[in-house]
Amino acid sequence: MANLIRYQPDYVVRPGDVLQEYLAVSGMTKAELAARCGRPTKTISEIIHGKAAITPETAIQLGRVFGRPASLWQNLESNYRLRDAELKEGASLGKHAAWAKKFPVKAMVDGGCIEKPADDSDLVRKILRFFGVGSVAGWEGSFGEMGVAFRRSRSFVAAPEAVSAWLRLGEIGAAEIDCRPYDRQRFKATLDEARKLTQDPFPDILEKLTTLCASAGVALVLVPELPKTHLSGAARWLSKDKALIQLSLRHKTNDHVWFSFFHEAGHIFLHGKKTIFIDESGGDRSEVETEANEFAGNILIPAASYASFVASGSFSAASVQRFASAQRVAPGIVVGRLQHDKHIPHSHLNALKESLTWG
Repeated sequence: MANLIRYQPDYVVRPGDVLQEYLAVSGMTKAELAARCGRPTKTISEIIHGKAAITPETAIQLGRVFGRPASLWQNLESNYRLRDAELKEGASLGKHAAWAKKFPVKAMVDGGCIEKPADDSDLVRKILRFFGVGSVAGWEGSFGEMGVAFRRSRSFVAAPEAVSAWLRLGEIGAAEIDCRPYDRQRFKATLDEARKLTQDPFPDILEKLTTLCASAGVALVLVPELPKTHLSGAARWLSKDKALIQLSLRHKTNDHVWFSFFHEAGHIFLHGKKTIFIDESGGDRSEVETEANEFAGNILIPAASYASFVASGSFSAASVQRFASAQRVAPGIVVGRLQHDKHIPHSHLNALKESLTWG
């Protein structure tokens, strides 16, 4: 089947031009038409020259005179005004091209987020449509002025537009997940169930984990990081009854993914509904971030058990596997914790981690 190409001319057909053609075919003068419609000749002349609009009343009268539906004239007028506004807006949208080019456009096109833009105005139009806003001012009000708590990093400061695009992808993904109203106690039980899944390959349990979270009112969405974001995860409330945990799989190993999941869950479980928590490794040490870190660490490996294992000083592959088995978590999680706490170098025991890739 041949591809259909939408014809969108860069001009508009004025209803007055069509009216003038009808007059020419009928041999009627403007004065005669005005008399038949019961309108001043000036009004007909202004319609022909595009200075006056065809009102619904005039459309009805023209329909009776020429034997055509009133909707024909009304649609001509409506389509003309809409297309005229689109053409005028196109010229003004081009002024915002510099703003639109701050977004990771190539990555968004390659990822299917937006279609390849035809020109600068079309780029602005596609960015606005992607965010579901009507204007650049609408984007500023909805995304540009977000109250955001995040681990401060140069990457975020340098590319807030890229971060907002990544967050928007999380919103879009969450909209496709049917969640029950948020239930705090059920979510806590869900986290206990999620911990049991850490021993299995992450791709194998992703669907089950997503379903578990949705049953407690939390949408779990995985979104690859965009250029200049370098984010591991985010937590936010989309409504009073629906929360979102968004993960990027940035570090591509199971220990980082599980810690990020429980860290974001900590924000949902412990902290307020008005803040968006955007997290990157090596960032700030604010109180809420410390709380989320402790929440995640204690769920994955209870503090007393971890302290006892560290005190043993035995961090061989075999001892890590025995300890992980006793705790019923993946050994890679133990390795990641030991590396983070500097008990072993980051180059040690990585074979015990599960590597993850997109696709």
